[in-house]
Amino acid sequence: MEVLLVSLFVINSIEFILAGYDKYLAVKHKRRIPENTLFTIAFFGGSIGLLLAMLLFRHKTSKTSFIIKFGIILLLQIVLVYLKLTGKI
Repeated sequence: MEVLLVSLFVINSIEFILAGYDKYLAVKHKRRIPENTLFTIAFFGGSIGLLLAMLLFRHKTSKTSFIIKFGIILLLQIVLVYLKLTGKI
């Protein structure tokens, strides 16, 4: 359990930093981090980090397609955690 918590902390920290850096790149009009990279990290446990970065940096909050895709990832994770906690998987 401790290993899982440390792993989630690390991946969420990485996601948060990457999203913050992507916001910095956007402001500077530089080459950006691909959305698929952000989505992949979010899918594998970094969704809290991405959500916090979106709220704190106001990053990608007005891009509807990004919000929808991120919402789907978040919903899938919630369903998987629920199924795991209830012993259905």
